[in-house]
Amino acid sequence: MKILISVAVLLLGGLVFAQTLKRSPRIPFYGYRVVHAYPHDRNAFTEGLEFRDGFLYESTGLNGRSSLRKVKLETGEVVQKIALASQYFGEGITIVDDRIIQLTYQTEVGFVFGLKDFRQLQRFSYEGEGWSLTHNASSIFMDDGTDEIRVWDPKSLAEKRRIRVRDAGKPVENLNELEWVEGELFANIWQTDRIARISPVTGAVTGWIDLSGLLGPMYRNGTEDVLNGIAYDAVHKRLFVTGKLWPNVFEIQLVPRR
Repeated sequence: MKILISVAVLLLGGLVFAQTLKRSPRIPFYGYRVVHAYPHDRNAFTEGLEFRDGFLYESTGLNGRSSLRKVKLETGEVVQKIALASQYFGEGITIVDDRIIQLTYQTEVGFVFGLKDFRQLQRFSYEGEGWSLTHNASSIFMDDGTDEIRVWDPKSLAEKRRIRVRDAGKPVENLNELEWVEGELFANIWQTDRIARISPVTGAVTGWIDLSGLLGPMYRNGTEDVLNGIAYDAVHKRLFVTGKLWPNVFEIQLVPRR
């Protein structure tokens, strides 16, 4: 999804972000500290990322290149993989119990795979685009690149309600890769180096994370390789981030800036 990007769009995104910060001075703002950099497949067009039992599970996109993978964190080795049919553009994933649920971009089709063997268990449908998934104990959260997050029943995958994401009353659009982190939703904002921390109850932005400079300019081509991928190790309280076609997965700690 969302492949080409211009410098003008990036500059505009930065301007919008600066204006947002001025509108909401009481919202916490965070930078980061890199704890560790792990290898990552530079050919992986990352669309979904999740951590489970010492491994990263990753969904990659692009038609003809989309896949579901199990990756060894420390080395970046892909230890298990299946390819999606070429008509599908892989998108976000989440792991609920022993099931991996995966979206596709514009085909309105999702898949459920077995966690151990990646065997397809189910195919389901939804309206509109599919961008990302995450979950907590009671719900699955899905976004489609707008300012809304859909809330699904984890068993039936039926939509229960929607959350409208707002920063000081203003819509926050281009919500991308999601992760559930200590009672909040973290969301990449597509085409930026920002992550929004979001209340799952009200949809209000509770903080902004600025990851500018995380990947050096010599590794970026300025078009496709945007920040996209958040995974959280709830047991050891570790936060991982990466991007499309990035050579590293970074473990980071958040640093308050105000």
